[in-house]
Amino acid sequence: MDRLTSCCFTGHRNLTRDEMVRAAGEIGKLLPRLIDRGITDFYAGGALGFDYAASVTVINNKKLYPELTLNLALPCRGHTKNWSEADRLMFGRMAARADSVVYVSDGYAPGCMQKRNRYMADRSSVCVCWLSSETGGTYYTVRYAGRMGLEIINLYSGCEQIGFGF
Repeated sequence: MDRLTSCCFTGHRNLTRDEMVRAAGEIGKLLPRLIDRGITDFYAGGALGFDYAASVTVINNKKLYPELTLNLALPCRGHTKNWSEADRLMFGRMAARADSVVYVSDGYAPGCMQKRNRYMADRSSVCVCWLSSETGGTYYTVRYAGRMGLEIINLYSGCEQIGFGF
């Protein structure tokens, strides 16, 4: 895959149901604009919340845009072990429909989440995010993506109040 045709997703895990619906809707509206620019390869980190909404939206749009690919970049094998059974089943169905699945680490180790986030950003030219605060892994990833020259598209409605400070 070419970096110029790729986009990564990053966002918070703890979205409400309404935010998940809104995020999926915003991604659905954004996809045709990205496709018009030649972006057809998408990376998601396999987390709950925004990653899941983004992944499912890409999968659901493959009927309309068969050129789309969903590539899951996972932090490590067994990363879902502490999830509920329902969330693990939901993840399994989604992962089965992904075009590729890559584990950036064999097992959990400090820093494997950041390694996964850098892996996605290093392969992308656009970062679509749901960033509502200047803390945590999403903020780290968006700052990293900005420093690497990626275009940042924040779908969170309060994004004008986030000072990225690249």
